[in-house]
Amino acid sequence: MVAKTEKASAKLDTSDFLGLDALLSEEEIETRDRVRSFVAERIKPDIGEWFEKATFPREIVGEFASLGLFGMHLSGYGCAGKSAVEYGLACMELEAGDSGLRTLVSVQGSLAMSAIHKFGSEEQKEEWLPKMATGERLGCFGLTEPSAGSDPASMKTFAKKDGSDWVLNGSKRWIGMGTMADIAIIWARTDEEKNPVRGFLVPTDSPGYEASPITGKLSMRAAVQTDIELTDVRLPESAMLPEAKGLGGPFACLNEARYGIIWGAMGAARDSYEAALAYSMERRQFDKPIASFQLTQKKLVDMMLEIQKGTMVALHIGRMKDAGTLRHDQISFGKLNNVREAIEICREARTVLGGNGVTVDHSPLRHANNLESVRTYEGTDEVHTLILGGSLTGIPAFA
Repeated sequence: MVAKTEKASAKLDTSDFLGLDALLSEEEIETRDRVRSFVAERIKPDIGEWFEKATFPREIVGEFASLGLFGMHLSGYGCAGKSAVEYGLACMELEAGDSGLRTLVSVQGSLAMSAIHKFGSEEQKEEWLPKMATGERLGCFGLTEPSAGSDPASMKTFAKKDGSDWVLNGSKRWIGMGTMADIAIIWARTDEEKNPVRGFLVPTDSPGYEASPITGKLSMRAAVQTDIELTDVRLPESAMLPEAKGLGGPFACLNEARYGIIWGAMGAARDSYEAALAYSMERRQFDKPIASFQLTQKKLVDMMLEIQKGTMVALHIGRMKDAGTLRHDQISFGKLNNVREAIEICREARTVLGGNGVTVDHSPLRHANNLESVRTYEGTDEVHTLILGGSLTGIPAFA
């Protein structure tokens, strides 16, 4: 008789086919589950209405803060000091609710707070970071301009030295949270020869600062994007971020945001897949559930495969980030792959839902619409493709 040495298989988790939870620590799982529960209770029941009405739920700011989500991957100054993997898991769960609400955490923590944490003076850090961690103060990040998206080096916003002050003039576009922020991180050109691009902390009640919401969006409807006009905004020397010199400053912050997207996109994809799987088991056609049809099963399998692969990519990149070995082009790898695959998963999930899938009662098409924005901001597919192409060949292709 042959002895049975194989352990009985655990019950299949259709959202974690490979059992990737085994690669996470207890603390990481606790963080993930805490945010997942919050999303299930506070976001999913209302997100369809918020999206349809293009409403941002302002009360969610305090609730995010109470979960320790703002700047959670930063250390000191009242920040949670969590690992990169824990932050990524939180982003995944938030984006399973909605990309727009994950963007709030990204703009606040990965962009605005990260800029101050990385490049600010001690006085700037002490003044802003503790209040931003608690949600008492909100920030935004002004880099993109109407005519300078993928090419920030061509920005026209200019900071002119006037005695001991700086005077800023220019326009920014697609700035998340611009109408809600208390402090704006504005990047501008200067007359400095070596490092002409500098960052400034601009209180949004400064004379000459004006933010207006962008309306008519077909994507990210439960989020706030704005145009910002800067007209003779006068700032003291102390408003400049002293350690941010050149485009390396904003790029370092963008890499923080891109990292969160690598995880977040898989959250949107997973939620769409789960919706399609559940629907296919309940929806009957020709006297049987549509899950019994070969083409439906192929769609579900293809979705599951790419989500599991994308999650492994995110986790590996997160481990490298925590180890301090992560390169910027590896972030491009994750952002390009995971967002591109997530959009296809969400679109395919919608087809499983048929005509019902085009309503806000179901999440896949909302996720797909949101991901069109995610695919564009923090570097388009084309930009990340050329970053990777340059790494492979050693030949820059941006010129």
